[in-house]
Amino acid sequence: MTSHRHNSESDGSPRDGYLDAARECILDVGWRRTTLTEVARRAGVSRMTIYRAWSDMPALLGDLMTREWGVLVADRVDVSAAPTPDAIADAVVATVGALRENELFTRIVELDPELILPYLLSRRGRSQELILQVLGAAIATGQEAGRITDGDPQTIARGLVLAAHGFVLSAHTMVDDAVDQPALDDELHALVSRSLTP
Repeated sequence: MTSHRHNSESDGSPRDGYLDAARECILDVGWRRTTLTEVARRAGVSRMTIYRAWSDMPALLGDLMTREWGVLVADRVDVSAAPTPDAIADAVVATVGALRENELFTRIVELDPELILPYLLSRRGRSQELILQVLGAAIATGQEAGRITDGDPQTIARGLVLAAHGFVLSAHTMVDDAVDQPALDDELHALVSRSLTP
């Protein structure tokens, strides 16, 4: 997968370059070995320049994850037209697949999985909030057109996100000679579509 900077709109601010440098560091050596000093070196700026933007690596990682995965999600869920259950299911399956294949996400899960745990066990992150906002808006738009089942759009969105967590993080544990990844993706599609059908 290509770098996020090639996949999304950028405001052209220097921070994008710093985030790109941080992304490269994490891909190369992992989160634990990435420092603000190394990010500054790769970005070609002073340490103080990076420290003025982020007080520590967790703050920088939060911005990087929001940029990387927030846009990945927003690019796959269209709220401009009233979506059908199948259209939302298509978007959820595509998003789950894109997250599973995202090189930054994969690298973090492989080397530093503890970074993901707070977002599964303790609190929602900004990326998750964006996912809920986009998905909730799509559900509400579909409801207004009578295409999506009744219910609170945010509650429905949260239920779908909870279900999708397993397909993002644990699907590989359910793949073997009897069940392959496409079959699991089809099951996710059916689960989402059926839950949204009036």
